[in-house]
Amino acid sequence: MLAREAQGQVAVASAKVAYLAFKELFGSQRFLELAEAGARVQRLLWASTGTKNPLYSDVKYIETLIGPDTVNTIPVDTLTAFRDHGVATTSLDKDVAKAARVMGHLGDLGINIDQVTQQLEDEGVEKFNKPFDTLMETLTQRSRGVAPVPAHRA
Repeated sequence: MLAREAQGQVAVASAKVAYLAFKELFGSQRFLELAEAGARVQRLLWASTGTKNPLYSDVKYIETLIGPDTVNTIPVDTLTAFRDHGVATTSLDKDVAKAARVMGHLGDLGINIDQVTQQLEDEGVEKFNKPFDTLMETLTQRSRGVAPVPAHRA
């Protein structure tokens, strides 16, 4: 039963739990004092949230990750699907008890969420590093007056 409840829910549950922590941090008295001095909320970023599993709704991660002070980068196909049949309503603060329950039982299923999170973070950083390195190389070459070689020809 635990595995069935967690299947396809961990990413959203993790985001909901993170959003709760975010709201607690930026709603704290300490941050309110900083805000009075000019500090601004650092928004949460949900990156590349297209649905990869064809068994799930093509707008699953868009509809479930909507909340104030968040940013969501999505593939064009997902944006098109959302424009067609998505529902825009605040959802990050819904079903939070279920999200906490899902996250709380991952250890019982043999899932080390810290290890999984680290792996996903490492892979995500690498996916951003390569384009960044390419951009920096292009800028360096252009600043020297050298025309860069297109990536597909390198």
